[in-house]
Amino acid sequence: MNAADAVARRIEMLCEEHHIVVNALANLCGMPPSTIYSMLNAKSRNPGVVSIQKICDGLEISVREFFDDPLFESLDEVIE
Repeated sequence: MNAADAVARRIEMLCEEHHIVVNALANLCGMPPSTIYSMLNAKSRNPGVVSIQKICDGLEISVREFFDDPLFESLDEVIE
């Protein structure tokens, strides 16, 4: 799994945990829903740290909590 896929999966998991849909997440984060959808649909291959921070702020979790998941333990190498 690559980092963008892991971030997308983690956002989906957090939405499930908080019992919210993407539009509700966008409202909490002060972001357009299209930004989050692009992260989920792999249109954004490099989700920015600022966007991830906004999601964390909206969910009232730390960035550390966001990345503290087994999804991020065995990411594919990107060195080419």
